[in-house]
Amino acid sequence: MRLWIILIMVVIGVGALSIAARLAFASPPPQAGTMAPEFTLSSQEGNQVSLKDYRGKWVVLYFYPKDMTPGCTIEAHNFQRDQDQYSKRNAVVLGVSVDSADSHKQFCTKEGLNFKLLADTDHKVSQAYGSVMNFGVTEVAARNTFIVDPEGKIVKVYTGVDPKPHSTEVLAALDELEKSTAH
Repeated sequence: MRLWIILIMVVIGVGALSIAARLAFASPPPQAGTMAPEFTLSSQEGNQVSLKDYRGKWVVLYFYPKDMTPGCTIEAHNFQRDQDQYSKRNAVVLGVSVDSADSHKQFCTKEGLNFKLLADTDHKVSQAYGSVMNFGVTEVAARNTFIVDPEGKIVKVYTGVDPKPHSTEVLAALDELEKSTAH
């Protein structure tokens, strides 16, 4: 009987470790000070969007798990609410998830979003940004954000973002970054 109990505890322990390993990030995100990995992805409008298209602007590149889920909807609404503030700062917001462009289109239509959501269906961009999370048997984008400066360099990295205050945090960071580059 004791052997069975020990065996069950070992199996449970190995299972828990396996789940924890699958929830871990596949690779670390790129760090501030490095060039942002280039990419080209389809937007909700079906257009190809490349990071290099935004040279000369600040880019808020945010990764999120899934269209039409509560946290992702809150985060998207807050970025939408603040679009005028981003424009005043010469910044553009780009959202990335592993959902399809059609899913993004439905999400934008339902939630009234007019900034670009990009479809990373092969997960390559999410991997390049260390933003893939294995969630059981499926992969989703981890809730990470990168601020990319007008020259294409990552200047700020957020991991494990809280969706509610995030847009406000990013706007404050853009203000600080703008001050530091003005000197």
